[in-house]
Amino acid sequence: MQAADSVENSGRDETTEVIEIKGTRTDSAALSPQSAGIGDLFGDTQALAELARSVTPISAELIEAAAVNDLHDINKIAPNSFAAAGFGAPSLPTLRGQLGEIFQLGMRRQGGNNGLGIPLSFNSVGQIDVVRGLPPVILGSTQRTGGFVNIQPKRANLSQDVGTAQVEVGEWQSYRSQFDYSALLEKDNEALRASVEVIREDSFYDYSEHKSDDLFVSYRWRPDSQSELNLFAEWYDVEWTDNAGFNRPTQALIDDGLYVTGQGRQPNGSEVPGAFALVSPESLVELPRSQVYTDPDDINGAQTFLLHGIYERELNREWAFSQRFYYQHLDREEIAQNSFVEIVDGAQTFETRAELRYAKSPKAITWFGVNLRVNDVLAYSQFTTEADLPVDLSGPLSNRRIPLTPEQQARLVELRPGVFVSPGTQYDLDGDGVGDFNLSDSTDSTSQQWGLFVQHERQWTDTIKVNGGIRADYYNVTASDPLPPAGVTEIPEDTYTDWLYGAQLSIQYQPSQAHVWYASLNQQEATSNSVAGGTVLGADQRINPLNFAGETDAFEVGYKYAPVAATWYADVAWFTQTRGLRNRDGSNTGIKTRGIEAQWFYQADQLWLTAGYSYLDARFDNSASFQDSRTVYDAFTDERPDLVAGTGVGAPNFAAFAPSTMRVQGLPDHQASVALGYDVTSQIAVGGNATYTGDYKLDFLDTVRIRDQHTLNLFAQWRSVTQRHKVRLDIYNVTDEENWSPVFEGGYFGSTLVFPELPRHLELTYTYKF
Repeated sequence: MQAADSVENSGRDETTEVIEIKGTRTDSAALSPQSAGIGDLFGDTQALAELARSVTPISAELIEAAAVNDLHDINKIAPNSFAAAGFGAPSLPTLRGQLGEIFQLGMRRQGGNNGLGIPLSFNSVGQIDVVRGLPPVILGSTQRTGGFVNIQPKRANLSQDVGTAQVEVGEWQSYRSQFDYSALLEKDNEALRASVEVIREDSFYDYSEHKSDDLFVSYRWRPDSQSELNLFAEWYDVEWTDNAGFNRPTQALIDDGLYVTGQGRQPNGSEVPGAFALVSPESLVELPRSQVYTDPDDINGAQTFLLHGIYERELNREWAFSQRFYYQHLDREEIAQNSFVEIVDGAQTFETRAELRYAKSPKAITWFGVNLRVNDVLAYSQFTTEADLPVDLSGPLSNRRIPLTPEQQARLVELRPGVFVSPGTQYDLDGDGVGDFNLSDSTDSTSQQWGLFVQHERQWTDTIKVNGGIRADYYNVTASDPLPPAGVTEIPEDTYTDWLYGAQLSIQYQPSQAHVWYASLNQQEATSNSVAGGTVLGADQRINPLNFAGETDAFEVGYKYAPVAATWYADVAWFTQTRGLRNRDGSNTGIKTRGIEAQWFYQADQLWLTAGYSYLDARFDNSASFQDSRTVYDAFTDERPDLVAGTGVGAPNFAAFAPSTMRVQGLPDHQASVALGYDVTSQIAVGGNATYTGDYKLDFLDTVRIRDQHTLNLFAQWRSVTQRHKVRLDIYNVTDEENWSPVFEGGYFGSTLVFPELPRHLELTYTYKF
């Protein structure tokens, strides 16, 4: 950028002095997935075109440019990443129709119980690698196999001191501030970086908020040209609302916003929400979309601490060594007025992995590795007395609350005064041959996972490259009842051991520098875990071996076009995959998916543009499926067909459906997205993104459908001449669409709950770089 001023004009001659002002504009190349290096998940750090997998890297620059603020926002960029609302606070990604895992620097983080974990802070995020399909053998056996995201954390800058201060203000009293500074300790050798984020958000939704404080610190040291050490620490304290959206998702609610009123009555006449309650419909009303199923007296918060790092060293021309480790401690407490309880009274995870890389030549590379993962969980839960459909949201808050009767309390255990949870296994104290207690996911468990792997990559010819790997994981798991009922003197405990195996094979054909064809086959035996990755005892006081029998296969073929001198990148992949879905009762349901994923990116001096499309066919694999109620209409009597076509069955009725190949509910077949930015001048930029999802069934029997939906977001941005100051205005849901989404993954609540997405709203961000 240049500015010219006339500093002298004597009449006889004219002298012009040119002053050059240098700033730091966003380089469009930094936005391109083609330029983003994928973390060493598959071996060495590689470019996108070199991987025989469907991957979308989202760089720090693209995260900011496309306003990727949480895990749901990756669907603005990454194909096949449509996600349910996650009770208003996404804690895990959704890929290929299944909750995925979160890795950080190649180490798996703790996840919640079927994803009901804690919201993810982006304060530590430097880049997000979105990987669809099974984790590679280097990463090991996991629970969720539809895909994963790998967070490449912010690293300290070894070349200069650099800092950023940022403040965001949004509607509904939403405030976020972040201070991020990297300081040199010794140029080119040692640096320290710290980032602090504070969020205070009220909400469009009633009785809903988000408060969090996050401190992230990274240290980087290069003692010599052959080695590097990176250490990272993060402390995160968060309080948020468990938001169940709207209950009673009839087709009239989806299409016209009409809610059926009337409080349900249990078979015994009680108006407290309970199983097989029936609603006598009173009227159809248009409730405010903010009047969701929340309660101001709910308690929901968590604190977690993470420490992880990696040491890398080149031993000689052929051998290289790396050692990485990860530790996380988590405490969580949710006590809801609808009787739901989940308390993690200390979950600790430690993992370390050592890798050796042997390169006999650049065309033949082998990786050897061993790792140990230890997960220790003490947790209590209670979800057996929830009942959502009987609740009338148009009435007083007392409609939503479920005080436990003495009979219900007798089937639970009192953890502390007034807080009742399930014991960790079943007991028959009265000797009548029937269990006396309700079971959830309470556990006191410890697991050790020892892993060994080898992976080899060989360039057979100038055009053909093959990669193969195998892995074995040995599990040793112990579980006991953390809170047995009174009178039990011998605490049940069980130990289970097993070997789980994984394998991968891929072949790449590159007829020219720009064109790559590939095929990959991946297999893994996955686990099925509960709260914070713990393992529960079954009703027989034993660990269920089926928790370690999740066989998953994935086959993928694709094409990538990445011309070196061109300004765009494109790829397309076709896949088929089988996997398991952990049900609410701890059982597993088989799912078979197939689909297509395509992404395209274009960049120029003033314009960047990315687009994605995916098709997903997810079906039950001749497996049984479960739903909170058979249909939403079971909650209503048949006395007012002019209001709702009730069946009179009563709800919740905990429906089980026979094995079938029906489509999985809550997932659209088609998903498309586009995002772009355009520099109008050197100081002004505009852009936005749009997403589209095709219509899909909300419940198993297809009695209610979510119609075709789209969301359009726009932004305008101003940068100062020096590029130090930046002001950005984001307008979300510009056309004010009244969109809906499922509340949770897997379809269990498809006939019970639906989430109203946010209306049009604004956010203003100021950034200062120094």
